[in-house]
Amino acid sequence: MKNILLILSLAVFCTSQAQTGNLKGKVTDQRNQPLHNVNVALSNTSLGATTDEAGNYQINDLAPGSYSLTFSMVGYGTKNISVTVYADQTTNVPAIVLAEKQEQLNEVVVEGHQNKYVENKPSTSLRLKTELVKLPQNVQVISADLLKDQQATTIMDGVIRNVSGVTMLEHWGQFARIHMRGFRLPAFRNGVNVQDTWGPLAEDMNTVERIEFVKGPAGFMMSAGEPGGFYNVVTKKPTEQFIANASFSVGSFDFYRGTVDVSGKLSENGKLLGRFNAMYQTTDSHRGNEDVTRYGIAPSLTYKFSDKTSITTEMNLQQAESYLGSAYIFAPASAGYASLDRDFKFTNNDYPVTDIQEVTFFANMKHEFSDNWSMEGQLAYLRYDQVGNSTWLLSMADNGDAYRYVSKWDALSIGKFGQIYIYGAFNTGGVSHKVMGGFDYSDKTYWADWFESSVVDTDAPFNIYNPVYGESPETNFNRSVSVQYRNGGTPYGSNIARAYYAQDEIGFLENHIRLTLAGRYTNLYSLGKTETDDVFTPRVGLSVDIIPSLTAYALYDQSFLPQSGVNSSGDILNDPVEGKDIEGGIKANFFEGRLVTSLGVYKINKNKILVGDPAFPNDNFSIYSGEIESKGIEFDAQGQITPELNLVLNYANTNVEDQSGNLVAGFAKHVTNGWLNYNFAETSTLKGFGASLGYQYQVDRSTWAWAADNQSDLPNYFRLDGALSWRNDHFRVQVNINNILDEYLYSGANYGSYLYWQSEPGINGRLTVSYTF
Repeated sequence: MKNILLILSLAVFCTSQAQTGNLKGKVTDQRNQPLHNVNVALSNTSLGATTDEAGNYQINDLAPGSYSLTFSMVGYGTKNISVTVYADQTTNVPAIVLAEKQEQLNEVVVEGHQNKYVENKPSTSLRLKTELVKLPQNVQVISADLLKDQQATTIMDGVIRNVSGVTMLEHWGQFARIHMRGFRLPAFRNGVNVQDTWGPLAEDMNTVERIEFVKGPAGFMMSAGEPGGFYNVVTKKPTEQFIANASFSVGSFDFYRGTVDVSGKLSENGKLLGRFNAMYQTTDSHRGNEDVTRYGIAPSLTYKFSDKTSITTEMNLQQAESYLGSAYIFAPASAGYASLDRDFKFTNNDYPVTDIQEVTFFANMKHEFSDNWSMEGQLAYLRYDQVGNSTWLLSMADNGDAYRYVSKWDALSIGKFGQIYIYGAFNTGGVSHKVMGGFDYSDKTYWADWFESSVVDTDAPFNIYNPVYGESPETNFNRSVSVQYRNGGTPYGSNIARAYYAQDEIGFLENHIRLTLAGRYTNLYSLGKTETDDVFTPRVGLSVDIIPSLTAYALYDQSFLPQSGVNSSGDILNDPVEGKDIEGGIKANFFEGRLVTSLGVYKINKNKILVGDPAFPNDNFSIYSGEIESKGIEFDAQGQITPELNLVLNYANTNVEDQSGNLVAGFAKHVTNGWLNYNFAETSTLKGFGASLGYQYQVDRSTWAWAADNQSDLPNYFRLDGALSWRNDHFRVQVNINNILDEYLYSGANYGSYLYWQSEPGINGRLTVSYTF
């Protein structure tokens, strides 16, 4: 702690030696409307920026001198100007007006740009100020435009296809089990780890601005994640520019959905900004008789005390229904996977629905002390409340006779979070420094009650080859008291973490070589422990500009993950998971930065992991496993090939083994995905029309369950999707067709005497009509 305070004090002292300057400005169109996502490039360097929704941009930490700035955007003319940067000053560049190219005017008015898939900077919730290409880490961003093109409604709607090596192995209906580099990914929202044992609720895309996948440990994010990485959902914030749009969707399986998104100034002086998102959806499943409703509202406010100080508050309420466990299909092991129709239903038609409510609150404050020093703090609260049931199998005979049971599954998760960070930039001689330091607090408790169950088949077994869907017996589960007070009031999982972090990104040779030195001290309390865990996790990264469009990087980082469980003897298991990662790679951009690529290799070692006890497959007992090593190669490409053609392409080779050399469950050895989007030019007779085609391909894949260790008995996975769209100044009409080849797609696991799988629907479609005011 003393060392961290010393570093921060030294950083403040050294501000007087600042020898870098900054640039900032604004870009508008000929009607004085702000332009979003304009490329701002410093000629003959790899530095630059993109404008935000208000048309503003800023480039920091520039050596004093003269530069040439280039402003470019699809559908608009290019403009070049000369600027001068002065030491310890921010140069205000005069407002830039880009003229529209008449041959592409209609398309540009609608979107401001053509399906821009590239994001150059991380969100502020990742705490990093450095451009993605300059980071000594692989971070992939899924933009709002890409989510729109793929018509994703939740995180489970194929969103993960856009990042190398990411797979969704299974789901329980309300949340997704997403894996990367062989490990389950924690879910972050706005920089806060909201992951729980079975949660959080799958994020609805109506409130999402972008999704960031951070590969490998990330000490700058509290080291509180799997060493494989995490995904960070960034929610939409209020904007100065007026935004108003509404959409309505219809699709297969009685899918109906409506959304509203409105944002803009709420006061004449522009200090108060507001945004409101709302969504309502009803749908069935491909199995039938599983109609569910989901709705949500997300209001947010931003108040600007001055140009340097602002506060943003937001609330997100989601109400959802889910048939937990109904997606599972069971069969004798001798019958094999997919031995039943993919629409087969294993639960009775009167299987009860589970009600889920999730509420999150965020309050974020930012203050700039000067051009080089700033502070950001955030408070967050999450409450996840679930009342319902789950279903599983008691026994399965070779002739298909099954006995099923339903258990109560009520849950409550409460999380309280706090963060405060200070950022600074200064020089010592010819060496630049970008420092960051701060404090994180996390208090998460999870209660669950599944201790009551009821046998469904009391008179006769349920035969999967001759199913009879009768009425289920009354369960009469006891819910006389709230879930957190049942069973003696003991939570299933609880931990409190306090952590201090300090980082210095040191720039050499005019910042062409960047060395990152960082460390985090974590004090962790876990359920059942009389003493806290105190751990220091270092982080060392190196990033080097080989040429302006090519950067090489290397990274060593560690992770520290709280966990808890109970073994079959009733003992609490809560030793933290430790992970170490070594990786390196190159990042390159083409076509003036419109196409970005990355290629990396990594090796991760992880130990003391809790897994399900194989001696009790139907219970929730855990045991510690030994060390696991994950290693692989990853490639990602996102952006434009031509102004009309947009591309997402990725590939990952992943291999995860235990200390005996056995394959560990939870990954696919080969994963590749692609998505092409083509928009016809204004000069074409098909102006306004667009078409997309994408694939997902997985080879040598397994499940997350313990029984899949050292085997890959699931078949290869190939899915083909496509879309057609049309748009003008206000309307956008889009049709997406999923699983075009009508393949029987599933994930599953072999439990010895029986196996299960979860099937995806066959060919299905969705139509969305949206209107921008």
